[in-house]
Amino acid sequence: MRDRISELLEEVSKLSAENAEQLEALRIKYLSKKGEISSLFNDFKNVAADQKREIGGLLNELKTKATERIAEMKAEFEAKQAQADAPDVTRTPDPIEVGTRHPLSLVKNEIVDIFSRIGFSIAEGPEVEDDWHVFSALNFPPEHPARDMQDTFFITRDPDVLLRTHTSSVQSRVMTSQKPPIRVLCPGRVYRNEAISYRAHCFFHQVEGLYIDKNISFADLKQALLYFAKEMFGEQTQIRLRPSYFPFTEPSAEMDISCNICGGVGCAFCKNTGWVEILGCGMVDPAVLEACGIDSKVYSGYAFGLGVERITNLKYRVKDLRMFSENDVRFLEQFKSAY
Repeated sequence: MRDRISELLEEVSKLSAENAEQLEALRIKYLSKKGEISSLFNDFKNVAADQKREIGGLLNELKTKATERIAEMKAEFEAKQAQADAPDVTRTPDPIEVGTRHPLSLVKNEIVDIFSRIGFSIAEGPEVEDDWHVFSALNFPPEHPARDMQDTFFITRDPDVLLRTHTSSVQSRVMTSQKPPIRVLCPGRVYRNEAISYRAHCFFHQVEGLYIDKNISFADLKQALLYFAKEMFGEQTQIRLRPSYFPFTEPSAEMDISCNICGGVGCAFCKNTGWVEILGCGMVDPAVLEACGIDSKVYSGYAFGLGVERITNLKYRVKDLRMFSENDVRFLEQFKSAY
């Protein structure tokens, strides 16, 4: 037995384990009830009486050393685990998840930045408006379909309180509170009573511009819009203006740009015409100027309005308008490098 105790003492002094599972296996091998050391204690009764003192001392030494070695290794593992779990205050914060601006915000900010270079300042107004600022001041006749519940969200039974259908209401507020010259850009959310689909929504975003001063002409409007188109879509972009109708402008036009996807050659996106419509514009109707207290014989002006979603579709080729309001992180993460 003396020789076996000597062998185990040498083994115990060299014990090592790479993980907690190996350590537990060593504990079971040496210190469990059916382990090596317990077997020796069971055989101790067979030791001669004159050797019991010596062998008993060796057995106790073996058990003590095995217990201490396993406890030491356990403490080392626990210390390493605690260190791994503790926050590393010296660690660099990179890499971290970077947020992103919404694609509509990216495009709106770019539109605002472009027009600010030619003197336009920002004007804002309430989304819950009254009939006069949304319709009456802008030359909408009483029978105009925009005044019907099928096209406009009315807040109460009172038809004078509604959600604005365009940011032109901000223009009417500016014209009644400021004296010319006026050069403002009106970005914001607008609401219309439409069925939600991949190409339409009950709310969307507009940026409208208004410039009023003496001797403002249609040529000034065309030059401003040409500048915007080239800055937004590239120097090669061309524009064309087609006659149209809006209650608050006369003459009125819709502006197309050469398709930025096919370069004007013709593709499915532009319906093989080479042109894509992006905004409406025109000279401010004298009746609108007079309704807002501006002398139409002295001042003239132009106005334009574009949909932010429309420009975003052209810039990033987003085919479904609903993606802009669904907060799908997979969609939004695509714009991390866009600003």
